[in-house]
Amino acid sequence: MVEEWTWVKPTHPGTPVWSHNGGICTGETYKSAVKLTFFEGASLEDPSGLFNSSLEGKTRRALDLHEGDKIDEKAFKALIRAAVALNTS
Repeated sequence: MVEEWTWVKPTHPGTPVWSHNGGICTGETYKSAVKLTFFEGASLEDPSGLFNSSLEGKTRRALDLHEGDKIDEKAFKALIRAAVALNTS
């Protein structure tokens, strides 16, 4: 897994993008949440229901994390592994 900063502009520090054989997800910060958007999220199994944002999209799905949220680490790791597997298939 590689982390890169993309879309850097003089007025914007850029966006972190995690990739492995292609993009996995981006990370964006907002006043009330951190959003992890998975490029091919609609193609990933999410039996634990981690995706809670951008659910109407045909390709992407996102996970919005708010202060104090607890994340199921095992389910999150499985989601990352599924995204990597999709990229390498």
